[in-house]
Amino acid sequence: MRGLARWLPVVLGSALLAAAGPRPPAEDGYELWLRYRVVDDAARLAAYRSDVAALTVGGDSPALRAARAELLRGLGGLLGRPLPVDSTVSRDGTVLIGTPAGSPAIASLGLGPELARAGREGYVLRTARVRGRRVIVVAANRDAGVLYGAFHLLRLIQTGRPLDSLAVTAAPRVSLRVLDHWDNLDGTVTRGYAGASLWTWESLPGYLAPRYRDYARADASIGINGVVLNNVNGDARFLTAPYLEKVAALAGVFRPYGIRVFLAARFSAPVEVGGLRTADPLDAAVQAWWRAKADEIYRAIPDFGGFLVKANSEGEPGPQDYHRTHAQGANLLADALAPHGGVVMWRAFVYAAEIPTDRVKQAYDEFVPLDGKFRANVLVQVKNGPLDFQPREPFHPLFGAMPRTPVMLELQVTKEYLGQDTHLAYLGTMWQEVLDADTYARGPGSTVARIVDGSLFGHRLTGVAGVANVGSDRNWCGSIFNQANWYAFGRMAWDPGLGAAAAADEWIRQTFSNDTAVVRRVTAMMLASREAVVNYMTPLGLAHQMAYEHHYGPGPWVSGGRPDWMSVTFNRADAAGIGFDRTPAGSDAVAQYFPPLRQRFASPDSVPENLLLWFHHLPWTARLTGGRTLWEELLRHYQMGIDTVRWMRATWDSLAPRIDPARFDSVRAYLAIQAAEARWWRDASVVYWQSLNQLPIPAPYAAPLHTLEFYQRLGCPADVRKPRCPAIEEKP
Repeated sequence: MRGLARWLPVVLGSALLAAAGPRPPAEDGYELWLRYRVVDDAARLAAYRSDVAALTVGGDSPALRAARAELLRGLGGLLGRPLPVDSTVSRDGTVLIGTPAGSPAIASLGLGPELARAGREGYVLRTARVRGRRVIVVAANRDAGVLYGAFHLLRLIQTGRPLDSLAVTAAPRVSLRVLDHWDNLDGTVTRGYAGASLWTWESLPGYLAPRYRDYARADASIGINGVVLNNVNGDARFLTAPYLEKVAALAGVFRPYGIRVFLAARFSAPVEVGGLRTADPLDAAVQAWWRAKADEIYRAIPDFGGFLVKANSEGEPGPQDYHRTHAQGANLLADALAPHGGVVMWRAFVYAAEIPTDRVKQAYDEFVPLDGKFRANVLVQVKNGPLDFQPREPFHPLFGAMPRTPVMLELQVTKEYLGQDTHLAYLGTMWQEVLDADTYARGPGSTVARIVDGSLFGHRLTGVAGVANVGSDRNWCGSIFNQANWYAFGRMAWDPGLGAAAAADEWIRQTFSNDTAVVRRVTAMMLASREAVVNYMTPLGLAHQMAYEHHYGPGPWVSGGRPDWMSVTFNRADAAGIGFDRTPAGSDAVAQYFPPLRQRFASPDSVPENLLLWFHHLPWTARLTGGRTLWEELLRHYQMGIDTVRWMRATWDSLAPRIDPARFDSVRAYLAIQAAEARWWRDASVVYWQSLNQLPIPAPYAAPLHTLEFYQRLGCPADVRKPRCPAIEEKP
């Protein structure tokens, strides 16, 4: 009945929306949040047409030409009329863009203090007067900043904000905002759920697909300034001359949009493509090879960003193969790149099967002793949690533990463990959770965000990386709502303090509508969605309970292989209880956190309940703070996940009159799959736990639909074109 009470306003509201008018025309999602549809509020449109009447560009460069083209496209679409381009400010309502160096009119406005705060990539938006004319100024110190400011101006109109008294000074808090593409030379994408790779290597450099530019436009619109083109499980061929020519062609497309290209470098490349007998970082011939390779790369790509490296993890080669440290390996590449201004992003995602205690401890144990031993142009790239992009983890203990080393946050935009292309899971809330987490590295207020943006320890080189979720699908991301994660990543990398709700609001208004009902209801769906996934997949701090290898669907019983890849290793479930003991009596992973977190996590009475089973192994009948037993609390969370998805379906259905039919039907179909699979997750998990604890399922919770043997036989190979598993259906 409580669930029905939640749905009732949504269902009743649909009748009111139905009377609002005809549905919008069909869209396929290709335009993302850059749709630029004419403003549909007559009064607002009239105000914008008064504010914006012409465009004047102060200067000429590839970036300014990109800004000019975007403003003509965007403002023309939003205002429903072409925008004239004037060589000088000659009428009210002129949008004046440029830098003080390129525009005497902008130089005359006295924006020095604001531009000083804007820095290298930031910008200033102002309403002002030039020669007595009312203008909107988009000014920056560099042309790339002008482009970012142009996108900000368009975003203001798209989201219905007034332009009559602009006073915006914006600058990114993080210097490197990078998308990591796990794309392979054969066109596949590792952990990709939106079709094949965007990069058609076989036709490069001769053919530059128009989609490359549209991809760059989308990235620039949200502040992304770097792209790693290839999989972290690097292929050494990317460093050979034929492929560097192809990479250079892509760099030429991206350059006007302020985007630099990076490559994932295979540590053993000197052996595999260089003809050397060793890749030992202390070998003089190896050092000379990397210096020569860097020189070659920068001759082809003068603004090349640098290397991303995965080394000595999951079988990848690295410096430990030669009894060297991660710092010695990273410094080898850093020294080669330093004369050219390049950086090394060295991943801390390291673990090995022979580590006997707890996989989540290994990165901390290996990297903390190396603090201060990396070159100045090295960032240690650390995942948000210590395991592997799970629906929920505590923040990684390396944040705050390496004060003398720039630590770069790595997020996974593609939802490997959260329903892939099928389930609606808005990840902005996950990222805000980790960014807001207090490490206590220098006392209260030592948040992950302050470590990432460099303000806590005074680092100027800073970064955030996201494993990309884009592919060759027409809608880019496999489903419409997955686009929101791409959007939120860029916006929250630019400003880690933006917040998940604000990013969602922007995306909804640009992607769907400024209609209050649409914004309110879709925002509620998005902000609830990730917690729903956590509840029906891995409640109360459980982790890594997905089916083996493809990670789609439940598999809490998975065992028999490499222990650190097996679900049973992480749930430790038996007849007596469930959960991983990481207290001093267990693996003592709590010791890697600063006080008072160490003490808080070590006690089941003070640990956050949503991390309970991450840190503690407890009896099924243990009484929790809310008065329920652990078994009852697990059942409650599984049911909350199912109920939330059902509510999301009802909420979306209520918006049918306001969403174009193609995108509405696509989302509706995916939500139906998600509802069925939420029940699948719950039933498969519960029936497995029940096989161990032999406890009854109390009212009002339903019994699983099938036997444990049924779910264990089911199997579900990852198939983005047919994500629904057979014989799974939702029941009340």
